[in-house]
Amino acid sequence: MASCWWRWRRGCSWRPAARSPGPGSLGRAGLSGLRAAAAAAAAAASAQMSYFNLVKSLTSAFPNMYSISRFHHVTPAVCCCSKTRSGEKYTDPFNLGWRDLKGLYEDIRKELFISTTELKEMCEYYFDGKGKAFRPIIVVLMARACNIHHNNSRNVQASQRAIALIAEMIHTASLVHDDVIDDASSRRGKHTVNKIWGEKKAVLAGDLILSAASIALARIGNTTVVSILTQVIEDLVRGEFLQLGSKENENERFAHYLEKTFKKTASLIANSCKAVSVLGCPDPVVHEIAYQYGKNVGLAFQLIDDVLDFTSCSDRMGKPTSADLKLGLATGPVLCACQFPEMNAMIMRRFSSPGDVDRARQYVLQSDGVQQTTYLAQRYCREAVREISKLRPSPERDALIQLSEIVLTRDK
Repeated sequence: MASCWWRWRRGCSWRPAARSPGPGSLGRAGLSGLRAAAAAAAAAASAQMSYFNLVKSLTSAFPNMYSISRFHHVTPAVCCCSKTRSGEKYTDPFNLGWRDLKGLYEDIRKELFISTTELKEMCEYYFDGKGKAFRPIIVVLMARACNIHHNNSRNVQASQRAIALIAEMIHTASLVHDDVIDDASSRRGKHTVNKIWGEKKAVLAGDLILSAASIALARIGNTTVVSILTQVIEDLVRGEFLQLGSKENENERFAHYLEKTFKKTASLIANSCKAVSVLGCPDPVVHEIAYQYGKNVGLAFQLIDDVLDFTSCSDRMGKPTSADLKLGLATGPVLCACQFPEMNAMIMRRFSSPGDVDRARQYVLQSDGVQQTTYLAQRYCREAVREISKLRPSPERDALIQLSEIVLTRDK
């Protein structure tokens, strides 16, 4: 695992990686390299689920993504996380992003101006400043990076900052609704809205947050941006429906999981990044770079979240671990542990029989499912780095590169 991680770190170059063949052109050498790297990362040469199946599932789920063999291109350069090519000193990405997010939660609460005391308390419950604000940070850093790339402007437009607020509001509304669907009892180290005020009121609170986000989006007055972000809301609903279903075929099952992961998590990050790029730069190439960065980081973020459900503790996460198994959900680590014959049967019955959750957890920990899922997240992050490295060097661009590393190394 260490050697694989070092190879990934060395790939954090500001110089774009050399172009390689497109999807479907993974040759014999590329496939053997992928298998060798996977074996090193997973430390389990006897794993019965080959990485060929993993790659096949990945490329079928996202046919427009570049060939997975690109993740094994190593650019011989020093990682740019400590210093930008322009010579400016690099600072922590969160400190850099917060320059444009001062008063973030106060401004969100202003958007949620509500006269009813109880409804006001419910809607403001998660906007207490204790969240990671990961999405707003990415959005404002992407806005600055795109503005600098376009015309060397170092200011974030008011409309771009508004996208950061809207992204956090959409995300929070989805959390409120998810907690109702999952009957969750804790979130961010405290009781959920549905546990305090009940399911019906929680649904209405989530709806109200979403409506306030929609009003803020309409005020921006850009129809292209409105179209981009309304796609997120559609994806959230479709992703939830995908989560309710499952596939019998192993390869289809993994593709199903990746599609669900994109719609429920990565779409918001990808489309928010695209929205601020549209507001700051007229070049469609830049819009695609922003979208691809957000998509890949978003997928990696959720894959690591699924790993932490097995490797972290409840106190650290601020919510119960093994929660997905208890909900009947087969995430990446589970799907990568299907060399145990009983696992497939448990997946199909959604871990509903007595002892299923505990047995499935043990199978995951005995297999290389956690390592394989982590390695897949590394590949997504490397693709994100490759995309964002196409922009002009800037502290914000390098902060986005650093954020991809933070996604991989976080423990909550």
